[in-house]
Amino acid sequence: MAQYPEDIYSEPQNIDVDTLANLGPLRGMAGIWEGQRGLDVKPKAEGAKQQAYVERIELQPIDPQTNGPQLIYGLRYHTHVVKPAQIKTYHEQVGYWLWEPATGSVIHTLTIPRAMVVMAEGKAGADATEFELLASHGAENFGIRSAPFLDYAFKTVEFRIRVRINGDGSWSYEEDTVLAIRGQSELFHHTDGNTLTRIAAPTPNPLARKVAA
Repeated sequence: MAQYPEDIYSEPQNIDVDTLANLGPLRGMAGIWEGQRGLDVKPKAEGAKQQAYVERIELQPIDPQTNGPQLIYGLRYHTHVVKPAQIKTYHEQVGYWLWEPATGSVIHTLTIPRAMVVMAEGKAGADATEFELLASHGAENFGIRSAPFLDYAFKTVEFRIRVRINGDGSWSYEEDTVLAIRGQSELFHHTDGNTLTRIAAPTPNPLARKVAA
């Protein structure tokens, strides 16, 4: 168990309010991005099916967050995915990417409109260009929660995401959502991956804009 201070109320002093300057390994993800070559491998009754997709992700810095002495910097995000040349939403997701400098923790929260939430965590150095996060069903802290039907039919037992910040300014991810599907004896690996190219710079967080003004 992590060792926490006895004083759980006092907040850090002299906090740098410029989130973009304090995102650690997440700094290469800030901004608005598009990915044209996503690949989803999903379960169907007849077996695994591959589906290409096009993705847009907006990741904007939030003001520094404190839980008493704990200090967190982060990005609020919205992901929107469609099939090529289509308008209908194929996947949508909202949440936060968070960085805790004191512990070297990267935290990814996601919510999807199929009644599921996930919180995954991993460790990384402030200058890391590659990191992996994990969430497990039933975990006390970094876990997975779904509405009853999904647990009945397509229970997610593990979620893993690996991020790589590329030398050309893009970034890539590989996701593995491990499912226990009703009627199947073997676990199914529902995978997704894409490379994102930045189309717009991030907007500084509100406190940083105020200080700059």
